[in-house]
Amino acid sequence: MSDIVVFGAGGRAGRRTVAEARRRGHRVTAVVRDPARYGGPADSGVRVAAGDVTEAADVAALADGHDAAVNAAAVHGEGTDPEAFFTGAAHALVTGLRQAGVDRLIAVGLSTLLPGPDGVRLLDAPGFPAEFRPFCLAHAAGLDLLRAQGATLDWLYVSPSGDFDHDGGRTGRYRTRALGDLADRVSYEDFALVLLDEIDTPRHHRSHLAVT
Repeated sequence: MSDIVVFGAGGRAGRRTVAEARRRGHRVTAVVRDPARYGGPADSGVRVAAGDVTEAADVAALADGHDAAVNAAAVHGEGTDPEAFFTGAAHALVTGLRQAGVDRLIAVGLSTLLPGPDGVRLLDAPGFPAEFRPFCLAHAAGLDLLRAQGATLDWLYVSPSGDFDHDGGRTGRYRTRALGDLADRVSYEDFALVLLDEIDTPRHHRSHLAVT
């Protein structure tokens, strides 16, 4: 049994990560901005806590005593600054987890940062929708900062190789890929398997892991 802290536990990926961790018998601290809105089922193995993943002090305090961390937090939409959020989160996680003595970090990311068959990042490919590019570049800035500052962490950036199947259920199967393909799909439940497998038995380190 491990103790796992999940930042962004209120989102689709975060909730499935908490559920999969509990299915395996792990204890979980589910970090959200507003615990009153979390609305998860009562579970003595889950502690719901308020926190800001962009604040190193919050990360350090919430991660203290845990074995691994998952970051599934994100912002998007009007009135948000994704680049400030993703770079701030990366810096706070590197700093805060080091202070807390937590070595393993699994970060949920985007497929568009992967290379396609021609070696070009999906977000740089001709015809990629311009309206999505700023958000993708914000994610890229966070990943770049993690690569630059995360030498003290055993981190892993995990994304679908394409996109999530929002209506898909658990199959119990997945496979990893080296390249991105926007036609690929993976359910949130199967995606959570990858995150927990990489905590229970780490096989990939300091890289971008694509899953379908």
